Amino acid sequence: MTAEFEVRQIIADVRAGLPPAPGALAWFAKGLASGAVSDAQAGAFAMAVCIKGLGEGARVALTRAMQQSGMQLQWDLPGPVLDKHSTGGVGDCVSLLLAPALAACGAYVPMISGRGLGHTGGTLDKLESIPGLRCDLGAGALRAQLDQVRCAIVAASPEIAPADRRLYAIRDVTATVDSIDLITASILSKKLAAGLEGLVLDVKCGSGAFMKTQEEAQALARALVSTAQGAGLMTTALITDMSQPLAAAAGNALEVIEVMETLTGNSVNAALWDLVTALGGEALALGGLAADAQDGAARIEGALQRGTAAEYFGRMIVAQGGPADFIDRWPDRLPAAPVLVEFASPASGFVTEISTEAVGRTVVQLGGGRLRDGDKINPSVGLSHIAGLGEAVEAGQPLAMIHAATVTDADAAIARLSRAYTVRESAEPVPALVLGKIT
Repeated sequence: MTAEFEVRQIIADVRAGLPPAPGALAWFAKGLASGAVSDAQAGAFAMAVCIKGLGEGARVALTRAMQQSGMQLQWDLPGPVLDKHSTGGVGDCVSLLLAPALAACGAYVPMISGRGLGHTGGTLDKLESIPGLRCDLGAGALRAQLDQVRCAIVAASPEIAPADRRLYAIRDVTATVDSIDLITASILSKKLAAGLEGLVLDVKCGSGAFMKTQEEAQALARALVSTAQGAGLMTTALITDMSQPLAAAAGNALEVIEVMETLTGNSVNAALWDLVTALGGEALALGGLAADAQDGAARIEGALQRGTAAEYFGRMIVAQGGPADFIDRWPDRLPAAPVLVEFASPASGFVTEISTEAVGRTVVQLGGGRLRDGDKINPSVGLSHIAGLGEAVEAGQPLAMIHAATVTDADAAIARLSRAYTVRESAEPVPALVLGKIT
């Protein structure tokens, strides 16, 4: 049996809803890592999984196969090794706040993150809007940084879950992002390979999430938690609302600005603060650094209020090649777009609905994300001062500020946003931020 025929058989089995033959997914993951599986074959496999699914057994097998496709880290550190992962949202810059806050509370955080996927922003793209900062660190550099700084936010190196690295990029350009099986395998293959002792998951639902309904988010959360715990990794998932952007900014440098305003206490976004403390509390409880999640949340809040989280963030920036004075001079260090235009409300009333996915796609179209693999990102563009659900507005009042490279780009963004916002005379209930918990 030739390798090419074996790939075709795996794809055919998945497309037919049949479990792949024993060992087939391990072979497939090795082929992804080595290049023996072509881009076309990987895309066809991803599409077949999206349409038919894998089932729990094959999902676990794919996750483990991708985990074992490369190096697996082991740690000998005086504190617990913890991490967090989000399933992706708009204006979600939690990781940039949470990693240093956890470090300030005694945890070690080797946060292996991703780039923009579909309409959602990427943590690495946001960080790399800081001049000089590098996220592509090898395992040795990651180990050294954890010893010295206790936290790092890095890309999955070629040595860690290389099969996922390849499949992740292909999913982004083949409209195969929103599959529970592929999301689970992608997230957990890297997290398991990172040698974690505790993992907290932020599973989002709503108009800006890949999982649009709470039921879909619960299904994904259960798949993630059961797969992770079955592999020996203590995991908790929070189901959170993404029916509106989490922060008041969406875009790479603009979200870093929001992070810095929060870390320095200049301007605190309540939803962002609450989610960071909730996720951090769960993580500290998993790692034994807090009596329970409530105690852990109080410890995270203390690290943010005292400025120790900001200190760790500054150390992390320097360790990864960023400016030594970034914490003090961040307004001067971040790029700014040349065109700033208001998106005005068409009527007076209350913001009752936001197509958050459309907001995210507006940022992508401005140049803040990738339309195809290999596209270069403009770190300065995006949206700021975004109005949230329930907010009272007057006709002509800005619902957002558009940061664009050209006037033409700004005009196109206004047209997209006009279809994303609904303003009515009467206010409607705003969803809770945290909708559920899976342990």
